[in-house]
Amino acid sequence: MIRLLLADDQALVRGALAALLDLETDLEVVAQVGRGDEVVAAARAADVDVCLLDIEMPGMTGIEAAAALRAELPGVRSLVVTTFGRPGYVRRALEAGAAGFVVKDTPARELADAVRRVHAGLRVVDPELAAESLLAGPSPLTARETEILTLALDGSPVAVIAARAHLTAGTVRNHLSTAIGKTGATTRAEAARVAQANGWL
Repeated sequence: MIRLLLADDQALVRGALAALLDLETDLEVVAQVGRGDEVVAAARAADVDVCLLDIEMPGMTGIEAAAALRAELPGVRSLVVTTFGRPGYVRRALEAGAAGFVVKDTPARELADAVRRVHAGLRVVDPELAAESLLAGPSPLTARETEILTLALDGSPVAVIAARAHLTAGTVRNHLSTAIGKTGATTRAEAARVAQANGWL
């Protein structure tokens, strides 16, 4: 029996996934959480084999949760199951330690098979997303540019972003200017949207 943890902030989605996976004779959902920062503790407590992680969750993203699992529970495998099939997310999730990446509209039989393959030590990536990820290439943004654009998402003024990032306003403006150029945008808000749409943030 493969023991599963489901991490998704939408209770209805978690319940539906649990119901589908529990129909399989070799799969058992033994834990469910609605926050990314609850994944490691719940996985440890329930002695799970595979964690199915959504990307956008409070507390910690699914990508961050995959990295935390790899660091703290290396025997537990993780599979990202998300609505957001952005090429940059695939690359970031796999680099963080996820063993697979599929979208939520994957048929139930294919999802169950993906869980089994991940449990067996294989990598599973939605073929279309894998192709898009290869074509899109890695993020052109540096780690600092990514951080600054993430802080700019809520429309904060440069001075506020500078204070949060512990940088001078001039340095923040330089990073924003470079990020705008790399994304082909004309404003920092547009650059942040482009980066987010590509899964770079």
